Amino acid sequence: MRKKVLFYCQSLLGIGHYVRSREIVRALAAFDVCFVYGGEIIPGFGMPPGVEVIHLPALKSDANFQQLHLIDEQMNLAEVKDRRREQLLGIYDRVQPDAIVIELYPFGRRMFDFELLPLLEKTKNTTPSPKVICSLRDILVARKNQAKFDDDACRLMNQYFDLLLIHADPTFQRLDETFPRVNELVCKVQYTGFVAQSRQEDSVPKKAADPNRILVSIGGGRIGHELIECAIDASALLHLPHTMHILPGPHCPEAIYEQLQQRIASHPHITMERFTPDFPSYLQQADLSLSMAGYNTCMDILSAQVRAIVYPFTGSDNREQMMRARKLEQLGALTVLTPEQLTPEQLAQLMQQALSAPSSVSPVPLDLQGAAKTAQAIADLLQA
Repeated sequence: MRKKVLFYCQSLLGIGHYVRSREIVRALAAFDVCFVYGGEIIPGFGMPPGVEVIHLPALKSDANFQQLHLIDEQMNLAEVKDRRREQLLGIYDRVQPDAIVIELYPFGRRMFDFELLPLLEKTKNTTPSPKVICSLRDILVARKNQAKFDDDACRLMNQYFDLLLIHADPTFQRLDETFPRVNELVCKVQYTGFVAQSRQEDSVPKKAADPNRILVSIGGGRIGHELIECAIDASALLHLPHTMHILPGPHCPEAIYEQLQQRIASHPHITMERFTPDFPSYLQQADLSLSMAGYNTCMDILSAQVRAIVYPFTGSDNREQMMRARKLEQLGALTVLTPEQLTPEQLAQLMQQALSAPSSVSPVPLDLQGAAKTAQAIADLLQA
């Protein structure tokens, strides 16, 4: 019989956690997967066929990750929390999974203790108990109360989890660098390699006549609008023929999207669509990528071997994107654009340099098979 996997994911600001989880779920084709998502629904970003998808009443956060906010204002936060918790426990009872994969928690998403702790307690009272797995990206964000946060993460991992899967190549980035207490974990800890999205073949026809195709993207779209605005202004300063295609993201506020449309109306070489569910194919056709520096975007850049300039998110003293981007810059995979450099003149200069460089980017020797290796690790755990 096929094993059953319950996969829990919660996005708060962007779409990176969902996109990475979707790629892992795609690799779990040998399992019956129930995917539970607690973030804002992303139209067009469907799961692979055969995956049961259940949406909890959606929650998001502010840009500082301090407060939870409702998507549907018809209920209050307490009611949404109660409904989510009961729905999640009901899904568990119905599915009776052999394994539960929880994305990021307890190394993040601690605001969701209200539903995840009851779920984890329930696994301990089930016979036989399902295997509980944490799906974790490469770099953790720093906390003001770091010592207590690390204490709690260790305690929860050791109390409830059977396996920690770190989606990174340890030759490039180790969890110890941002969580120095890895050795205190009693569960098995395994590196899977980085998770990169698979490309949908021929979804974006190549337009060979287009000169110097520039792709501008900001992930989910709730932050990073200043990068798009600067790119539009920098385009006028470029001394090379080029086209520019902009992806403001599925969560870009409507008012900002309309302002961007007005700004590009007089620039026929600049086009825009809100988002694409197949970002890797767009990258494959680009001559230069200009983007934020989130985990998924960076891995997609490496897969496409495209020239790239990245603008790391640094709000709330967040060092995750800058840390990853600087390491990749040292490998020659991309160029980092800092907030201090975000002017049309400096950005145009960086774009000019990138487009004048050789079109082929040397492959970076990093393991990008994280999705397939995650599926194998889960299979091995269940078989053992």
